[in-house]
Amino acid sequence: MSTKTESREKTEGKQGAVQTYQNFINGKWVKAKSGQTFTSYSPANLDEAIGHFALSGPEDVKAAVDAAEKALTEWRRTPAPTRAEMLYKAATLLETRKEDLARVMTREMGKVIKEARGDVQEAIDMAKYMAGEGRRLFGATVPSEMPNKFAMSVRAPIGVVGIITPWNFPVAIPSWKIFPALVAGNTVVFKPATDTPLCGLMFIEILNEAGFPPGVINMITGGGGSCGMAIVEDPRVRAISITGSTQVGRQVAGRCGELMKRISCELGGKNAICVMEDADLDLVIEGALWGSFGTAGQRCTATSRIIVHSKKYKEFCERFAERVKSLKLGNGLDPEVEVGPVVSKSQLESVHNYVEIGKKEGAKLIAGGNILTEGDFGKGCFHEPTVFCDVKTDMRSAQEEIFGPVTCIIEVKSFEEALKVANGTDYGLSLSMYTQDVNRAFMAMQELESGIVYINAPTIGAEIQLPFGGVKQTGNGHREAGTAAIDQFTEWKSIYVDYSGRLQKAQIDAYENADKE
Repeated sequence: MSTKTESREKTEGKQGAVQTYQNFINGKWVKAKSGQTFTSYSPANLDEAIGHFALSGPEDVKAAVDAAEKALTEWRRTPAPTRAEMLYKAATLLETRKEDLARVMTREMGKVIKEARGDVQEAIDMAKYMAGEGRRLFGATVPSEMPNKFAMSVRAPIGVVGIITPWNFPVAIPSWKIFPALVAGNTVVFKPATDTPLCGLMFIEILNEAGFPPGVINMITGGGGSCGMAIVEDPRVRAISITGSTQVGRQVAGRCGELMKRISCELGGKNAICVMEDADLDLVIEGALWGSFGTAGQRCTATSRIIVHSKKYKEFCERFAERVKSLKLGNGLDPEVEVGPVVSKSQLESVHNYVEIGKKEGAKLIAGGNILTEGDFGKGCFHEPTVFCDVKTDMRSAQEEIFGPVTCIIEVKSFEEALKVANGTDYGLSLSMYTQDVNRAFMAMQELESGIVYINAPTIGAEIQLPFGGVKQTGNGHREAGTAAIDQFTEWKSIYVDYSGRLQKAQIDAYENADKE
């Protein structure tokens, strides 16, 4: 049964009717215990209120965990194919609501409408993929070293899991985490980002309509300090999956280590495209535009560095800067707009601070560099797509994650130097090599230190059937998507059945018998 009308109330403001939204706990929409709310605004127009949302705290987290814990026993005993049928229904509902979700996403976080549709499509694809895993939660049967003994491994759910997601992919990333957790038999406490609470709420409305029992999925809205850490601290939450900054990830991972909880961190990136002298420059330029300025550069896979061979360097800088200057900025609901706003005023200030740092360090600004303040731009959070060239590898702009529409170009003199520079940061999420030389391509696949490698394509994300994640400071070794996602949310249980009718001492008996022979 749809509960759309139960999750919100209307209040009058200068924009007309502004709705107030609630938490979702134990199958019901409920206000925060404090009764307080916070307001989400459109980054394309900060005068436009998206809605008022429950400002939750530790008491609300406790209620959500109570519900998840109560629902766990029945849910984990529900056959996995039955759990999967609900996911498949969710996929169907997501398809019917795709345009509605996409338009809300564009209003709430700014990405252009085509990208927003792609974000929702990832969730649809993930729902269908994980529904298939409901009949494929494989373990293994292996031969025992003892006679008349059966040995096998099976997967078991972890229990109550905490899901903490960012604002840049406000439907896709929750689906990467929540869908495998559910099909594996876990119950969920979900906290979406405070910049995109409505996307998270609409996502949960769809899952509720798909028929998941009360308490299996719970959602609270509020800040990371008051809500996120309360989820981490609750001893009944057995695992945490978080996507966010490296700084926050270290804090959460450290605390989970102290509490002996499973923790999956998907964190920052400083991704690079390597352009060799034999590269197809037309292809590179189109790829670099998409990699650098898709989602206004607010992706953990964004192309933040472009490493170019000296033989192509001057031509690439000139042609790329010209194309960047032609990009159309504006409200992402306009289908002709190519780059939307950054998500908030604070993010706008952070991005521009890095532009000023680049100038002070001596990088050469060849495109953009300004906050837009004229006309309708002044109402929102718009920053010009920005390009620096003549960037040195030790500059902050070449080492630190900017998370905005800024990229830097670095000149190298050889393939070997390109690999060294590409690997020369603390991060390792997505790296790319453009070359027509098959030997170099395979060498790059081997030597690039990242969880994702692209050949002749930019540092975009991954398809949902392969693992997604990075190395070094990008994460802690876990992967999302593909069958690897099931590993995040299951425990291995090894089972032995001895039908010999006598005590068998495994290796002791096996080797004693061998010695007698």
